Amino acid sequence: MKLHTKSLALVAVVLGATLAACQEPYHQKEEQYYLIAANVNLPYWQEAEAGLRDAATGMGVKAEMDGPATYSPQEELDSFQKAVALHPAGILVSVANQAMLKPAIDAAVLQGIPVICIDADAPDSHRIMFVGTDNFRAGQESAKRMADLLKGQGQIVIITVPGQPNLDERVRGVTESLKKYPAMKVIQTIDDKGDSRVANDGISALIAKKEKVDGVICLEASGGSGVAEALHRTDMTGKIAIVSFDKDPETLDFVEKGAITATVAQKPYLMAYYGLKFADDLHHNAVHEFKDWRTAPAGPMPSWVDTGTAIIDKSNLAAFREALAAHPKPL
Repeated sequence: MKLHTKSLALVAVVLGATLAACQEPYHQKEEQYYLIAANVNLPYWQEAEAGLRDAATGMGVKAEMDGPATYSPQEELDSFQKAVALHPAGILVSVANQAMLKPAIDAAVLQGIPVICIDADAPDSHRIMFVGTDNFRAGQESAKRMADLLKGQGQIVIITVPGQPNLDERVRGVTESLKKYPAMKVIQTIDDKGDSRVANDGISALIAKKEKVDGVICLEASGGSGVAEALHRTDMTGKIAIVSFDKDPETLDFVEKGAITATVAQKPYLMAYYGLKFADDLHHNAVHEFKDWRTAPAGPMPSWVDTGTAIIDKSNLAAFREALAAHPKPL
């Protein structure tokens, strides 16, 4: 009797293994996803790539990041179109220039390629969803921290890249928040073109003209280190408050030194990690509200997933550095 029971169990195991072997695997070997960004050499995007790789490894799919090594919307468009030509399982893209990328995004979706915007959105395109920061709220947080530092009064400078929708939303958030502080005035907005050297030059010029500047709000990643370096060179570190954006190594170094008081950090790792999972669900039509997302009368995914922000200052700097160090480095 015991032998018979063991034989049945063995048959069940063998049958189960045979059926499993016959089932088509959920992920196919040829599944390939892309993340397209406008400046892949930034630490910000290397952090995003870590999230992309972690998600891809967990799902057993291929994923890679592509885009220009320096900020270039045109080269980003070229990279996006190159990815579309390969007809991948899905594309994540941070949109540097909506007018430029919209036709390409729309064409890709019409071909059946799921396109998800992360970090910077193209809301007027046919992209399926956006995974990223509530930039209006992030701008409000930047202004609130500056107001706390200056006790609600003073002259401030904004560093941004005008015309980029995510950054324009941050500026709008700053402007709206400052309405609560009538004694705080924005005396100038500097376009640093995503280049710390331009931010450095812009603040240096104001200092040379002896303009009264009490604080600088930097709304893109390169500005903080550029402004901090300019103040260091003119022996003004600590005399002008800086609220920066994101958590690239130079910014964190200046936070440690006290040159940057605080930085509003986004979560690019989460954007890429969950962005890939959403793209994969779309590719496999995993959400069964409708038969196929391509013909569904309504989107099968949330239209927007807010990944949030965090304020980094000296009090929590070590914890953020430890987390960054734990991420796998790009190959």
